[in-house]
Parts: sequence; C-alpha cells; structure tokens
Amino acid sequence: METAQRNWIGRNEALDRLGVKTQTLYAYVSRGRITARPDPENPRRSLYAADDVARLCDGSPAPAAPAVIGGSPVRGEATVQSSVTAIMGGRLFYRGRDAIQLAEHATLEDAARVLWNARDGNPFATLKPRIDVAYAGPSRSRLLQFIARRVDEDPPAAGRAQRDLTIECAGVLSEMVDAIVGMGPRLHLHQRLARAWKIPELDSGILRRALVLSADHELNGAVLATRAVAGTGASPAAAAMAGLAALTGPDVSRQLSAASALVLDARRDPEDTMRRRMDQDGRLPGFGHELYPDGDPRAAALLAAADLPRDLAGLVEAGERATGLKPSFDLALALIVRRFNLPRDGAFDLFAIGRSAGLLAHALDQLLEGAPIRARLRYVGVEPGAH
Repeated sequence: METAQRNWIGRNEALDRLGVKTQTLYAYVSRGRITARPDPENPRRSLYAADDVARLCDGSPAPAAPAVIGGSPVRGEATVQSSVTAIMGGRLFYRGRDAIQLAEHATLEDAARVLWNARDGNPFATLKPRIDVAYAGPSRSRLLQFIARRVDEDPPAAGRAQRDLTIECAGVLSEMVDAIVGMGPRLHLHQRLARAWKIPELDSGILRRALVLSADHELNGAVLATRAVAGTGASPAAAAMAGLAALTGPDVSRQLSAASALVLDARRDPEDTMRRRMDQDGRLPGFGHELYPDGDPRAAALLAAADLPRDLAGLVEAGERATGLKPSFDLALALIVRRFNLPRDGAFDLFAIGRSAGLLAHALDQLLEGAPIRARLRYVGVEPGAH
C-alpha cells in the first residue's frame, strides 16, 4: 500500500490504542508488524500506520510478505536467484557456512574465498602494492575515486575464466584498503587497517571479526544494483561500484550515523539519555532487527569479543532495558569505533570494506552462475498522446 493512501497516527495514540508500553511499540516496528515513518512536520518523531495498529488490536495476522530467502524484498518487483548468503532460523550463512562460526577464526580474505567460491588457489597470494595509489579527500571520497579508476582500467568480465575474475576481485578489495588508509606492507587486510589506525596487534582480531561479519547479509538495494550491473557483463569493479554507491544512500549510512550519534550522546549518562530518547522518539537507533527477533547474532558475536570499557558496556545495558531489544550490528560497529577512537567515518569504512567482499561475491555469482534478474517495469504515467 502506498504511503499516501495510509492513515498515520502519533506515538501516544498508537500506545493508547494498543495498551502497551513504548518498548513494545518499538518492538512491533522492529519486527515488521507495524510500519513507521518520520513525521513530516517533525522528523525526530515517528508516525505509525493506523491499519497495522488496528490489525494488532483485533488480533488479525499481518498480511504475508513475499518470501525471500536471506532477507526482506527491496522496493519494486524483482526476483534474484543467489547461492551466496542466506538467513535461516536466526542464523547467517555464507555459502552454507555459519558466518558467526567462520568469524571466530577467518580473515576477510578467508571469508572472501568462501563467498567467491574460490576453491582453486589463493587469489590474494600474488598481489602487489600499486605505487600510484593516492587519492584526496575524506575516506568515502577516496574509496569512490579508487573504484572509479578500476572501472576505467578493468576489462569486461563476460567470457573470462573464474580464476582470473577472482584474482581481479582480490585486487579490488586490497586496493580498497589502500584507498582508505594508504599503502603499507602486504599484511592481512585487518592488520593493515589496525596498523594505520594504531590498534595493537592483540586487538586487531576485533577488526578482523567485524570485517567478516560485515561481508554480506540480506537482499537490499546494494546487492540488487551490483547484480544488475554484473548481469550486463561489466567488470567486477563496475558491479561493486554500483553497490558501493547504493551503500552511501540513507538506508545504510543513516542507520550507522544514528547509532554512532547515540553512542556519543549516551556515553556520559546512558540511563538518562536512553530514557529521554525513548520518551522523545519512541525508539532507539541501534536496537532491534526485523530479521532477528531474538537478537542480531552478528552484534552478539562482535560485542562478545570486544572487551568494551564499562561506560560503553553500560550503554548497551541501558539501551536493552529501555527498549527490551538487543543491539543491532550498526550499534556494534559504532561501539567498536569508540572503543578504539577510530576516525569519524570508521564505522562506514569498516562496513564498506567488509561488505565489498560480499558485493564482489554477488557480482561473480551473477556472472558465473546467476539466472537473469526478472524485473517488471509498469508504466503509471500520463496516458500517451493525452497532450
């Protein structure tokens, strides 16, 4: 149902109709049972779909959503067949392997080989640094400049051998790190980040785990954009560039930014901040995930290894008490950034590097195994010839 056709009500009215606490209302939203949107007159507040509230009040089941293995459908109508990632029973799998278990020991390079189905040899083994990798501006700008250069340099993928394509993907991922932190010794990707960000080797495993857990997730606009470009036979870099451009959109960057802002705001007085934000907005960024009613396993795995200082651990506890929900992966990344005092865009940088391994996996999957993406464009404009 389109937004314009729905009736929307404020938080207090929704609470009155449902007879529940604010935490329960937010849980309904997080689990997809009530649709919410920002209030056009006050974007800091939310409005709630009256028909969803009414359905819960009378006990009617929510309308069935289209089944999509591994996540929720993106806007529009498209069917994508993938053998890369699935979410089932509250667990995340990379080509059938439990991602949480994989992150216990794997580097991002190891996870990439799993996601890329690179069984013959190590595509990272022969990589050498490029002496001319130097880009200006903030890290996100440098990342996009780099990927644009590779799009210009790399040949189309159509008709090329899988081994050559996976080596090309390894080069893209390696140079992505160079674009963000500069050149250095050819260590593992997480070690190069740790070295540049002055994180002790003993703690670099937390970055390693964060990268692996970031690698892939549900079907979203970034995956769809990546596969659409790969379906044309373009290079993996070109496909990944489309996905990265989608990652810079508000659906991803706003969630990371909101979680990071909450960590900064709440660090001194978590209880007061969480209570105030819940009273004001009816929800807290970084808590709850619609695909994981029992808690995001990625966040749980990352935070279990993070050894957070008392103030940051107290922030998580205060948020759980305020919402009744577990932290999301966005919040876990934001906490890691604060734990190590990383650059301001550190959460996005970590996420973008890790997720690019998954985007490149979707590019390869589409190029080598994927069926054509079935999409339908329905014209709803002015009747042709009406003017």
